[in-house]
Amino acid sequence: MKCFKIIMGLTIFIIIFIFLNRLVTPKYASSLIEGSMTGAYYEEDKNHEVIFIGDCEVYANISPLVMYENYGITSYVRGNSSQDIWQSYYLLKETLKYEIPKVVVLNIASMKNSEPDSEPYNRLMLDTMKWSKEKWNIIKTSKTKDDNVLSYIFPIIRYHSRITQITKEDFTYLFKNKVSTYNGFLINKEVKGVTNLPAKKPLPSYNFAQSNYEYLDKIYDLCKENNISLVLMKAPSLYPYWYQEYDEQIKNYASEKGISYYNFIDLIPSIGIDFNTDTYDGGLHLNIKGATKLSQYFGSILKEKYGLTDYREYDKINMIYEKKLKEYYKEIEKE
Repeated sequence: MKCFKIIMGLTIFIIIFIFLNRLVTPKYASSLIEGSMTGAYYEEDKNHEVIFIGDCEVYANISPLVMYENYGITSYVRGNSSQDIWQSYYLLKETLKYEIPKVVVLNIASMKNSEPDSEPYNRLMLDTMKWSKEKWNIIKTSKTKDDNVLSYIFPIIRYHSRITQITKEDFTYLFKNKVSTYNGFLINKEVKGVTNLPAKKPLPSYNFAQSNYEYLDKIYDLCKENNISLVLMKAPSLYPYWYQEYDEQIKNYASEKGISYYNFIDLIPSIGIDFNTDTYDGGLHLNIKGATKLSQYFGSILKEKYGLTDYREYDKINMIYEKKLKEYYKEIEKE
């Protein structure tokens, strides 16, 4: 009887501890919605022929619903703020547990970052990610010098002060994730054109870190093992600068591996992007107008080159996407 009471006591303690950990973890439902992006993927049907991987240059610039509407392409953006190349590798590895796409598109802006960004950015990516070997590897490779690794395992260590700030949404999204994006794309309708850009300063070195190349190789190998076409892209941002020396390294890598690389900065005139009207932050990211133009342009390339299925001809999937498109345009038209 005494043993039974001890076991019951431990069981109740563990249940309460798990509940409190989940309760105090931010839900990213009404603020900092970028933190909901990793988790939102789990709520989706896994029928995507194209997966986009990368940082804010994908989730701000690539609209999967525009690609579906124009070409019947099913795609999803698995991107996060300041997502590093090693994080992209493990996130892709996790994605392949759920589905095997025909094409993976990797935005390579993060090749210039060789050190973890910051603990808050790690949290935005990891707080809603399901526990897995990949999550643990992201924690190990991304933790900053002052990070407490245990706080990623037990969020209550990091967020204990939130116990006095609990709101209704903490209970609403206790065991599910808020979906605030459209297949991983975050709508931004603001307009802030380019006025002036900082001077382009020479750098001490333009060489990407060897460790970044190793993770790029891992992404390439992972795609090859799964018969997936890997495509590299650089979003059409004007700042931070994408130096010619950076571009040459990626061109050489793509050539050596026999894969495609699209630098959309060079294609801005062809895409029709106007940085007076198509950006929301002075040339760093595209707004909804610019993202629509880029998605239409890139979707045409993907459809033609990789023989992607036109799922508009499949009633079951088309019904899902018609509903998504209705909600998408409702959000765009909202004042």
